[in-house]
Amino acid sequence: MRKLHEECGIFGIYDPNGEASKSTYYGLVSLQHRGQEGCGIAVNKDREIYHYKDLGLVNDVFNQQILEDLEGNMAVGHVRYSTTGGNLRENVQPLVLRYIKGTLAIAHNGNLTNTYELKKELEKTGAIFQTTSDTEIIAYLIARERINTGSIEDAVKNVMNILEGAYSLLVMSPNKLIAARDKWGFRPLCMGKKGDAIVFASETCAFNTIDAKFERNIKPGEVFVIEQGKTKSITDNCSDKSHLCIFEHIYFARPDSLIENEVVHETRKRAGMFLAKQSPVNADIVVGVPDSGLSAAEGYSEYAKIPNQMGFVKNRYIARTFIKPNQKERDTAVKMKLNALSNVVKDKRIVMVDDSIVRGTTSGRIVNLLREAGAKEVHVRISSPPFLWPCFFGTDIPSRDDLIANKHTIDEIRQMINADSLDFLSLENLHNIAPNSTCGFCDSCFTGNYPINVEHLL
Repeated sequence: MRKLHEECGIFGIYDPNGEASKSTYYGLVSLQHRGQEGCGIAVNKDREIYHYKDLGLVNDVFNQQILEDLEGNMAVGHVRYSTTGGNLRENVQPLVLRYIKGTLAIAHNGNLTNTYELKKELEKTGAIFQTTSDTEIIAYLIARERINTGSIEDAVKNVMNILEGAYSLLVMSPNKLIAARDKWGFRPLCMGKKGDAIVFASETCAFNTIDAKFERNIKPGEVFVIEQGKTKSITDNCSDKSHLCIFEHIYFARPDSLIENEVVHETRKRAGMFLAKQSPVNADIVVGVPDSGLSAAEGYSEYAKIPNQMGFVKNRYIARTFIKPNQKERDTAVKMKLNALSNVVKDKRIVMVDDSIVRGTTSGRIVNLLREAGAKEVHVRISSPPFLWPCFFGTDIPSRDDLIANKHTIDEIRQMINADSLDFLSLENLHNIAPNSTCGFCDSCFTGNYPINVEHLL
């Protein structure tokens, strides 16, 4: 079932009570939606860093004994979906490396745009890479810089000046836990507290799980340092402009997360309301495609005053499937994950709300599920504009040649997915879904207006 894939998720904690590994485990479970390929936890115990990681879901990789063995008062964790580097065990994070100054653990969410140049530079100085992930490049650069600087935080700050692209980082040394975010703020990273513990996570939903309280977002360009409970914020690299990926609100983040002063469920509802206003249709029911289409469907329903019904049942207990290249098995894969409720949709005129259309193949199969279940009409409404450009900052949006909207008109796409009508959220309305947000947004996958120079990648 080909959809956009989630970002990676990172979690870190300083906990003087020594519950770091268990809190990190629960935090990663809460962030599981951001990556299902692999996960890992690194802990700091008495200045020594121990770690465990593997391919698979958090519940499958970790058990009680492993967590008890990972004792410590600092930890960083990661759930992975691969954008740079393949789905290999050696690419699972956190990455842990030993160098002349000690041990370093790093977890990274995002994607660099100058990976090739940085890797070639490092290889010329003798670096040998064990992974195909750009996270290893960041780790090497920090380790090299640390040799020439007085502290690990200064090394991180200096390296940020040569990194281009998206990176929310958690870095753990024998003494310190550091959170850092690229100066464009492409990927979210926030801080919370639980008693004396200080917590970092990609999303606030991870704080709720461990009863931590959200404090604030890490600023774009900021380096935040914890050492023995004392904190320090370095803002030398901070920028007045931010470009958070707008797709955090449309698709990636969990509905209960607070992203830059906006609850995701509410932004998605607004997207649905704008869709209903800009593209009304006579229909009997509104149906959202699980999961990110559900909130938008609720918003469409409320504005249009058309009943919102559960038209699909999602199977939440299957992992990714290897789908053979024939039509029958592709259709079976969709039915494994989604099934239409015929008693709800039969003989109904339906507004089907989803978050995006990438290649168009999955959307067509979902429309056909409704038709096979007896739907009279299927009107598709998409809570984002058409994808026209690839993303180089960590979102798995393919090349322009693979994007259906880059080759076909909306009406042609409508025919290809077998819908009675089709419309996408307008760019103008897209930028109105988060009116209370405290940041700017990157919409380059819709407009081609990239915040930084990516001509060498196009």
